Amino acid sequence: MRASCVLLTALAALAAYYVYIPLPSSVSDPWKLMLLDATFRGAQQVSNLIHYLGLSHHLIALNFIIVSFGKKSAWSSVQVRVTDTDFDGVEVRVFEGSPRPEERLRRSVIYVHGGGWALASASMSRSPSAYYDELCTAMAEELNAVIVSIEYRLVPQVYFPEQIHDVARATKYFLQPKVLQKYSVDPGRIAISGDSAGGNLAAALVQQFTQDDNLRNKLKLQALIYPVLQALDFNTPSYQQNMNTPILPRYVMVKYWVDYFKGNYDFVQAMIVNNHTSLDVEEAAAFRARLNWTSLLPASITKSFAPVVQTTGNARIIREIPQLLDSRSSPLIADPEVLQHLPKTYILTCEHDVLRDDGIMYAKRLESAGVPVTLDHFEDGFHGCMIFTSWPTNFSVGIRTRNSYIKWLDQNL
Repeated sequence: MRASCVLLTALAALAAYYVYIPLPSSVSDPWKLMLLDATFRGAQQVSNLIHYLGLSHHLIALNFIIVSFGKKSAWSSVQVRVTDTDFDGVEVRVFEGSPRPEERLRRSVIYVHGGGWALASASMSRSPSAYYDELCTAMAEELNAVIVSIEYRLVPQVYFPEQIHDVARATKYFLQPKVLQKYSVDPGRIAISGDSAGGNLAAALVQQFTQDDNLRNKLKLQALIYPVLQALDFNTPSYQQNMNTPILPRYVMVKYWVDYFKGNYDFVQAMIVNNHTSLDVEEAAAFRARLNWTSLLPASITKSFAPVVQTTGNARIIREIPQLLDSRSSPLIADPEVLQHLPKTYILTCEHDVLRDDGIMYAKRLESAGVPVTLDHFEDGFHGCMIFTSWPTNFSVGIRTRNSYIKWLDQNL
């Protein structure tokens, strides 16, 4: 009996040691976030073991675990019709809210899910995540809108820029007059939106579409939720402040970038200290001014953080991964002439997120280009919080961010 008690005590202590991480007191529901982070870290470690044993690619294994953990339940809404189909060969899931009696045509949001270009799902054929199903259902119901959730192909099936191509193909198909007519969508009231890596793809697509004179219908709005917008500086104040903050530590984000480009993991540590954009890397020189966060961020954000600019670095990284300097992967470094044609924009950022400053800098650059921007910042938010609104992963900031986001769409779309 005594031995059992000692064993249980030891196991409990080990579990507490694994779960506990120091978190700022201002973050939403810190103990719940610790448990969520521990679950995610455990899934990553299991997927890495599977990869090491040669059973599957670690991202495929991790996605299977995550999608299974967040598998859709019997929860649904009688107000929303859900259909799985494809748009020009790209799988999509369409959520149709009930039209208002006074509206002959409905508004619409094209949604691009996050997950580091490698995780999550929107399609029934791949067991859709309850997180995105519930988000899109809530949007369709509260906005009385048509929500198109795009199931773009993931790493390691494809790599940059194929994800952008998938989103572009599906969106162009949907914007055809005959398709909009089929879904009773107003061609002048269509927005594109996405979170995290999905926000990256949405931002890249809008930049591309504004330069396409062949598109008859244009997107009215873009709404970006804690978007990934650049891969040149991994030492912005938010990267420094939140380097170990769940659920997206800096090391994990850099690995997602390397995976997206099918790059070499040996470069990860060098990229973390900005060796890929050091002063002796001539290819990066033209973009440094566009990422000068000392001028793009307010003093309340920069605080006492100092830029990390290496004099000498590793030019081989950019030679082998030139995609790092491509504005399709890093919309934040786009030319000012491109930015000035972008539509009205909503950007949601979270204080406890390595990507916080990407969004704030993009808002500043868009404002300087004359684009109307709403920057919606949450002091207690963390990366990914908006999809965590249902038990047992329900966070108060998740509910508030979702409500704020949908309210903005309702008022502006």
